[in-house]
Amino acid sequence: MYEDIFSGHRRNRPREYPIVDATPGIVVEVHGDEFVGAIVGWEKTYDGEFVRLEDRRGRQRLFQTLRGGFLHEGERVSLRRPVKKQEPRKSNSGSRRVEGVQAKVAAPSRIWVEGIHDAAIVEQVWGHDLRVEGVVVEYLEGLDNLEQRLREFQPEPGRRVGVLADHLVKGSKETRMTQTVGEHVLVTGHPFIDIWAAVRPASVGITAWPEVPRGEDWKTGVCRRLGWSDPREGWHRVSSSVKSFRDLDPTLIGAVERLVDFVTDPEVNKRDLM
Repeated sequence: MYEDIFSGHRRNRPREYPIVDATPGIVVEVHGDEFVGAIVGWEKTYDGEFVRLEDRRGRQRLFQTLRGGFLHEGERVSLRRPVKKQEPRKSNSGSRRVEGVQAKVAAPSRIWVEGIHDAAIVEQVWGHDLRVEGVVVEYLEGLDNLEQRLREFQPEPGRRVGVLADHLVKGSKETRMTQTVGEHVLVTGHPFIDIWAAVRPASVGITAWPEVPRGEDWKTGVCRRLGWSDPREGWHRVSSSVKSFRDLDPTLIGAVERLVDFVTDPEVNKRDLM
């Protein structure tokens, strides 16, 4: 019987070194170079990955991340580029985005807004949340239609209505119209005369929303004072500037959040939200 000529001989295996995540700020020494520095970054080229080190004098150098090429706390180690933990994706409203979920069948409860622009902004910011919950947003074409719509809808437990109103301030016509809506209806809103003004001026690229005298059409007056051609152009500017809840006034954000809670959670008490 003949033995394998390699029997009794150990094949050379690459030496293994502890692996250290190269978090910025960690101080290492380059093996065989004696350069000592803190990790400040990474670069990738066709030659491979390089770590950037900065010494105590502020000098920076790039070193290729060879196996066992560094000393850390007196031990020879290999550096590994740290893997970033993926942050949970957020929806435009700031809530956690639910991935891969299909919209629910429409729930019995509804959110009503005054006009199509209100509905569009609510959709842009809260659309993901509302689809997850199965809540439909409808517009009234004016708050004057609220009483008739409520008679037709007939709210009841499990079939609630949340109403978003413009210009909801003490003594206004809008406030008076919404004081006797019943226990299964919640009306919230913002103090501005129009939903446009609930968008932060800085997001639209203006310093402030102009004052428009009573009796003058507000949108037309705003466009005239800002140099916009007409309300159509104005709406395009306003709509395209709303990317998330951060572009809206807190009063509008709070109002919509209360409505969402009211129509999606049967345990939420109306009095606690007003």
